[in-house]
Amino acid sequence: MTGRTPVLSVRGLSVRFLMPGGRGVAAVTDAHFDVAGGECLALIGESGCGKSVLASALLGLLPGNAQTAGAALLGDLDLLAADERTLARTVRGRLVGLVPQSPAAHLTPVRTIRSQLEETVAELTGVRGRTALRAAAEKAAARAAFPADHLDRHPHELSGGLAQRAATALALVGDAPLLLADEPTTGLDRDLVDRTVDELRRHVDNTNDVDNAGDADNTADHRDRALLMITHDLAAAERVADRIAVMYAGRIVELTRAADFFGAPGPRHPYSRGLLDALPDRAFTPIPGLPPELGALPGGCAFAARCDRASDACAVQPPLTGTAACHHPHAALTEAADRA
Repeated sequence: MTGRTPVLSVRGLSVRFLMPGGRGVAAVTDAHFDVAGGECLALIGESGCGKSVLASALLGLLPGNAQTAGAALLGDLDLLAADERTLARTVRGRLVGLVPQSPAAHLTPVRTIRSQLEETVAELTGVRGRTALRAAAEKAAARAAFPADHLDRHPHELSGGLAQRAATALALVGDAPLLLADEPTTGLDRDLVDRTVDELRRHVDNTNDVDNAGDADNTADHRDRALLMITHDLAAAERVADRIAVMYAGRIVELTRAADFFGAPGPRHPYSRGLLDALPDRAFTPIPGLPPELGALPGGCAFAARCDRASDACAVQPPLTGTAACHHPHAALTEAADRA
């Protein structure tokens, strides 16, 4: 942790989808975590584990059959309790910037990227005048490595990687206290992955800057900024994250420092260790079996059926104790566990 006041505090966040016939799908269950100013928290896990549902809950973008519980405090504002007017006029873009998982669906198809950037700049920063807006839009595009000679193209004229960069540029315009990046490196080659996550990290590291304040005395008016990055790309997470949260079957099963996760002592939860061991530059060993259906979760540890350390104790759901929610975690160095 950075020692700063949390920008986002999530307590007991749960999301359940009501399905026909009275069936329920527990997409997220009892998530607890903070993201502090100046910090990047990377949320990782297999597809379908609930990561993007959690992000959608924070922005009030869940479908009508979703039920939420718990709290997600952004300062004094509970995002889960906020009404649509507050979310639309106060939160989205201004307090929470979103790099969406599906940029092609996020961009307006009948307008050029330039016009969308200029509109966003005008709405979120107050810049006015054709020349000033044009310059600000080009600056915003450059932050996300979006080429200036593509600004006058429509979304359907862009590759998937270019659409991703356009969406990233839009998310960065408002310099929001919380940047929520949902798979921000989709469709990018390795060099652009590194450049993109470095720019997202720069958003966090430039906390309390005075670039737009005009006076150092106004520094107190700037809010600390934080990054919650949802990703499958463990190399990108290792590059920029301060802490790692591992999600499995809707639950956060490990929450630890990135340095400890990727280095020594390594992950404590068997699932987390399996994710790393599956990487080509490590053991390249897949995790056996498949995740359980979120509509038919077992009563105990959801990973037990795939775990070679499971025992009868795993029939009971393990709490998150220390850094891992596991009855049989891998050994940890005492000082590393204390730091987390």
